[in-house]
Amino acid sequence: MNTIQDNLENDAQESPDSMNTLSSLTETALRKGFSENFSVDKSGKLLKAPSTGNSYHPQDVKIDNFYRFEGASDPADNAILYCLETNDGTKGMLIDSYGHDADAAISEFIKKVEEIHKTEAEG
Repeated sequence: MNTIQDNLENDAQESPDSMNTLSSLTETALRKGFSENFSVDKSGKLLKAPSTGNSYHPQDVKIDNFYRFEGASDPADNAILYCLETNDGTKGMLIDSYGHDADAAISEFIKKVEEIHKTEAEG
C-alpha cells in the first residue's frame, strides 16, 4: 500500500519540474489530501486548523514531509513547506520562511514535533 510520502516521491520522479516551485508543490500536496491551511498560535504551542476550529499540540502532529525552497536572487524568498497530519487524520500544510525571516512561533512549534518523515526524491 502506498503512503502519502510514496505518492509525493512518485510525483517528483514522474515530473521533477513540477517539484521546483512552492506553488506547484502545494498543488501536488492538495491532490494528495493535504487540504487544511494550518497556522500556529502566537505562543508557538498550538497548531490551528481554521476549517474545523481544532487545535493540536506538537505530540498530536506528525510531519509527513517537508520541502525547502531557496529564492534564486533574494534570500527573502526562502520558504519551507510542511505537509502535516494530526492524530485525528486532518492533513494540511504549514508554510514558513526560514533563516532570518522565520516565524518564531512556527519554528518553536516545529521543534517540538517528534515524528518527522522526509522522503528524498531520486534524481
